[in-house]
Amino acid sequence: MQETPTELMLKGYGLTTAEIFYRMPDYRNVLNTFVWQEYDLAPDHPKLFGFIEFWQDKIEGPLHSVRFTHRKMMSSGEWRQVVGEFRYH
Repeated sequence: MQETPTELMLKGYGLTTAEIFYRMPDYRNVLNTFVWQEYDLAPDHPKLFGFIEFWQDKIEGPLHSVRFTHRKMMSSGEWRQVVGEFRYH
C-alpha cells in the first residue's frame, strides 16, 4: 500500500524537484529538459539517484546536467491533531 504524502513528511521525507537537462538521441546538439518530483530523504536522495541510474541505463537521451532542490515541508514536531472545528457564518 502506498503511503500518503503526509505520512511520508512525518517520517522525514521532503519534496525533491529535479530539472534534468539531456541531449536528444538523434540531435546531440539539442538540449531538452525534464522535470521530476518525488518525496525523498535528504541528504542521500535515494529515489533521485535511483531515477538518474534508471535514466542512464534505459533511456537513450544522454544526460547533460541535473539541478535539484529539496524542501522539507513538515516535521513530526509541527504536526497537530485537530479535535474540533468551529464555523462562524
